[in-house]
Amino acid sequence: MCGIVGYIGHRDAYPVVVKGLKRLEYRGYDSAGVAVINEDKLKTYKKQGKVADLEEYVQGKQLESNIGMGHTRWATHGPPSDENAHPHASSNHKLAIIHNGIIENYDAIKKELTKKGHTFTSQTDTEVLIHFIEDIKLHENCSLEEAVRLALTQVVGAYAIVVMNEDEPNTLVAARKGSPLVIGVGKGEFFLASDATPIVEYTNEVVYLNDFEIAVIKDDKLSIRNTQDVPTNPYIQTLDMELEAIEKGGFEHFMLKEICEQPRSIADCMRGRLNAADGYLRLGGIREYAKKLENADRIIIIACGTSWHAGLVAEYMFEEFCRIPVEVEYASEFRYRNPVINEGDVVIAISQSGETADTLAAIELAKSKGAIIFGVCNVVGSSISRASHEGAYTHAGPEIGVASTKAFTAQLTVLSMMALRTAHNRGTISLSKYKELLVELENIPSKVEKALQLNDEIKVISEIFKDARNFLYLGRGFNFPVALEGALKLKEISYIHAEGYPAAEMKHGPIALIDEEMPVVVIATRDKSYEKIVSNIQEVRARKGRVIAVVTEGDDVIPEMAEFVIEVPAVNEVLMPLVSVVPLQLLSYHIAVMRGCNVDQPRNLAKSVTVE
Repeated sequence: MCGIVGYIGHRDAYPVVVKGLKRLEYRGYDSAGVAVINEDKLKTYKKQGKVADLEEYVQGKQLESNIGMGHTRWATHGPPSDENAHPHASSNHKLAIIHNGIIENYDAIKKELTKKGHTFTSQTDTEVLIHFIEDIKLHENCSLEEAVRLALTQVVGAYAIVVMNEDEPNTLVAARKGSPLVIGVGKGEFFLASDATPIVEYTNEVVYLNDFEIAVIKDDKLSIRNTQDVPTNPYIQTLDMELEAIEKGGFEHFMLKEICEQPRSIADCMRGRLNAADGYLRLGGIREYAKKLENADRIIIIACGTSWHAGLVAEYMFEEFCRIPVEVEYASEFRYRNPVINEGDVVIAISQSGETADTLAAIELAKSKGAIIFGVCNVVGSSISRASHEGAYTHAGPEIGVASTKAFTAQLTVLSMMALRTAHNRGTISLSKYKELLVELENIPSKVEKALQLNDEIKVISEIFKDARNFLYLGRGFNFPVALEGALKLKEISYIHAEGYPAAEMKHGPIALIDEEMPVVVIATRDKSYEKIVSNIQEVRARKGRVIAVVTEGDDVIPEMAEFVIEVPAVNEVLMPLVSVVPLQLLSYHIAVMRGCNVDQPRNLAKSVTVE
């Protein structure tokens, strides 16, 4: 959720840290801060607002140092303020910490420390943790590493932390549980971050910390132990990421860039996996447990947000082709409601970042009951990918915009391939239908490219509706989850209230909202529900609702009744969500821009929800 950056080596640390914070600002932008050891003193500077506000604040200050760390905050304990910003210092101001996560038992620890004379200047759980580490260090007369280890054996919650000590200007201590932390390994230097985006500019060799591991970087050496004080061997991986992928590349916003990247990201997702001419479809990450998936009595899909919508489309696909019953669960609800999980059940966990806290916890619950876990993630080496038995990466490339776009279509692409391959192996789909859908899937990038050409047309519609206070999105069948996703995108970045609904359910409540002020977006492409959705449009028009219809190219019926029509290329209804979602992404984007909203960093949201 928050952004963490650390550096130790031969460079000046502050420029490295602040550049890293800018790259991580999509993870949290309520406040920002840095710490360096300069002139034998630990110095911390922090400011409410964005990284640019911090830069202005520190102008003229002495920051030269070969060690430093920084943080961008997404508020949990305590509102955004200078006091609640990270880094947080200990009582004696010799120790400082940056933290992503939540310490659940911080209040009990705080009360004990208060009795010992500790005073606190913030409302955060993080400040309590650094005071706790300080208290242990002083009373146990131990090293910083040992104090951190002992403290972490007593805290409850999730954390990724980096700690500095004024008395050890050549040392950084880092640890994680439930929140991501990656260490970049350079020549005589090390970089720490909550994801790889600040690191790729300097090195492509990284170590992903595992849960309950503590890393100590000292005298140009990296050592890792767990909280039980057992050494572990660092496993160095090579980053599969280019610097250009995390730059805007001439686009005004990352979101628009990522919407426009979808033809390529979908193609990248299929590359090496699908060849329709040869009838070839393979997912290399799903081999050993493929039979478990094919023979499953039940599939449970767990996800949050946009990934949950992708899971709803997958439910339709698996049931349509594989004839396996599927349940789609919000991970946050699944983990708390004592679900019935049988040994051998298959769980598909979907997450762009691979670090979603609720999804990770749901995976652990399902594994403990004997379920087989397949992960669908974008980030290589992420926690969910490591917690899964098998899975498939989406290979969509970094997604910086908080509102997910290319991640959604990449997830749908992977899930489509999983469903088709499973159906083919089960014999629940005819060979002719299988080959037909492989061709359709292979042609999706060109269809999405064509849908993107509607941009100017959608911009005109956006101008008309940018001041609307409410939107209703309707869809049926495979397009119902698209309606949910379209509404979510609009809410996320434009702050307009929007609801997605199954079109047939409109009569069971939402129809009461419809009047001449209500824009109704209807995904009405040609499929087996086409005649029904035409009737739904007529019902909206009869109540003076303003209909924006997404239709199949060449439709000559709906244009007669809808006020605005957006034509997308013809696609098999099973795969239509990959195309029909694109105009909705563009609609939400342009409306948000016209309303003056911060498209890439919408208020109150962060990219990776790594806390509960």
